[in-house]
Amino acid sequence: MKGTRAAQRYAKAIIGLAKDKNATDAVYDDMQSISQTIANSKDLKSMLGSPVIKSGIKKSALREIFKDAHAITMSSFDILVENGRIDLLEVVARQYIARYYTMNNTQQAIVTSAVPLTKELEDKVQTKIKELTGNEASLKNVVDEDMIGGFVLRVGDLQFDASVANNLNRLKRELKNNTYVSKFN
Repeated sequence: MKGTRAAQRYAKAIIGLAKDKNATDAVYDDMQSISQTIANSKDLKSMLGSPVIKSGIKKSALREIFKDAHAITMSSFDILVENGRIDLLEVVARQYIARYYTMNNTQQAIVTSAVPLTKELEDKVQTKIKELTGNEASLKNVVDEDMIGGFVLRVGDLQFDASVANNLNRLKRELKNNTYVSKFN
């Protein structure tokens, strides 16, 4: 992805400053909001990447949209605009979030399921995450109504597929490889 290395450097600097000011949690909340807002708004994303729109307008728009953000977050807008890198804001936010998780020895897990997770299911998923990785994780539940049932868990580069479709496919492969069943076909 374009600018990932630069975004990593900016995120490292922002988290370093946030640590010094004991504001890592507040800036983390801001970065979550920034990441989600930009990802969900094509207009904001194209405005930030547009070479036609002046930097001052971009900075003013960000200050208005994220007016409740921490001072460190606001100053990061200024630095990104001054350096002509404001188009990297979404990537910087994601990099900050990743560094925050590493710093706190936690991670984000994405659970895709047919229905929203109940508290009981969240606890079971947290147990599975702890079993797989040895660490806790913050859960993000993605509802996919096309799933028959079960769930798919992604933590970093690990994936645990406990979906009904996966189990049916595995059973189908086992039956195809079974010499007794294959004689009846």
